[in-house]
Amino acid sequence: MLSMGEEVCGRAGYRTRVIDTKGARLGAEAARRLARAGCCEIAPGLSDKEFDRIEAEYGFAFSADHRAFLAAGLPVASPYEEGQTWKQPWPDWRNGDPEDLRCRLARPVEEILWDVETGDWPGPLGPRPGDGVEAMECARERLAGVPQMVPLYAHRFLPAGRGTSGHPVLSMWGTDIICYGSDLAHYIDCEFGDGEIPRTPEVTVPFWREFM
Repeated sequence: MLSMGEEVCGRAGYRTRVIDTKGARLGAEAARRLARAGCCEIAPGLSDKEFDRIEAEYGFAFSADHRAFLAAGLPVASPYEEGQTWKQPWPDWRNGDPEDLRCRLARPVEEILWDVETGDWPGPLGPRPGDGVEAMECARERLAGVPQMVPLYAHRFLPAGRGTSGHPVLSMWGTDIICYGSDLAHYIDCEFGDGEIPRTPEVTVPFWREFM
């Protein structure tokens, strides 16, 4: 068991300091399950310095389990399958195109705004204002304060939040949002193994859970 503030070693000697021991264990277990699945290329894990750069550049903090997962090894490539939506489903936090990463981070909110622009008004946004410009302005204002979702794999997301852990992984495609794993380790089994997607999940992230 890790003690508070103990360092854990990722692949190729990269080291990172993990404070949340529950999150550290969960992220490390998810990384072990992914490695066993043999479904993607895994590069050396992110270092503390890299985490600091990423969080400063993109304006969010990884949850403890997501951070531990990426510290153990950075998934960077999966074999392309004909017909798949994403050419590269894993976000490359080390060498990826900054614009691509920003687009992935913005995607959940931008897709809600697209729905509003085309005339829809999702219920979780609250009472509907007027149409057109007024609706867009109101939606942008309300969405400005919702929890930041961080891309994990394609359109699967975990909420941001330093020191948090254990949130379900959400599959987010516009307003079509479902739980794809009760936590990060279970998600790996569901996406890459024979795990069963929860039918009655306990979704913990505010606002986004209202779409389920």
